[in-house]
Amino acid sequence: MIEIEGLNKHYGRNHILKDICLDIREPGIYAILGPNGSGKTTLLKSIIGLVNPESGKIEVCGSSVFESHNYRSSISFLPQIARFPENLRIYELIRLIKDIRNEEADETNLLELFNLEPEMKKRLRNLSGGTRQKVNMVLGFLFDTPLIILDEPTVSLDPVALAKFKRLIAAKKKQGKIILYTTHIMSLVEEFSDEIILLLDGKIIFKGGLDNIYKESGENSIENAIASLVDTNGNGECN
Repeated sequence: MIEIEGLNKHYGRNHILKDICLDIREPGIYAILGPNGSGKTTLLKSIIGLVNPESGKIEVCGSSVFESHNYRSSISFLPQIARFPENLRIYELIRLIKDIRNEEADETNLLELFNLEPEMKKRLRNLSGGTRQKVNMVLGFLFDTPLIILDEPTVSLDPVALAKFKRLIAAKKKQGKIILYTTHIMSLVEEFSDEIILLLDGKIIFKGGLDNIYKESGENSIENAIASLVDTNGNGECN
């Protein structure tokens, strides 16, 4: 589903992604973790075409992301920060996204899940941060795609909305989707992740399941395991 080889990206003199190699083919939930500035968001944006790397290969569903934009119809994306046209109402924004993708979708269940029906006529500039993130969540899960990419999806969610998000991604996993996400909430990683991809300084230093990261680090909690691997400054080779 996703094949990446030799991916490199600079911002000025900063080498953000360094020969990244990654192969994800099986349905499941994949956590992309790492310290701030390790390249997590840049990697996700490279996959969806919002960042253009200088070198390397990215294929999604067998198509090169550099040769055509058609592969994007296979991806749902939820950005870390929800930036919307402030003058639009929620229902207008949903309609706009459908028009942009030229694709029909039924948002009824998502609106009900996140209790957004009473808010539909509110302008986006008048929404709280938590409500904006719920709208972001609806847009991120609106279309039925095999690949779902979520960048810090739980930002600003209250405990009730967080519990609903957990049910949502569990349901998507049962449907056979591939879900890539970044997070700083380690309890979410322990509860849901089938595989962990750990970045440090633009390199992949670990790729594997929870049992493997505990075994490799010699730790018994995900926080300590990640801290241990980061401290040892892994080699970042392709896995």
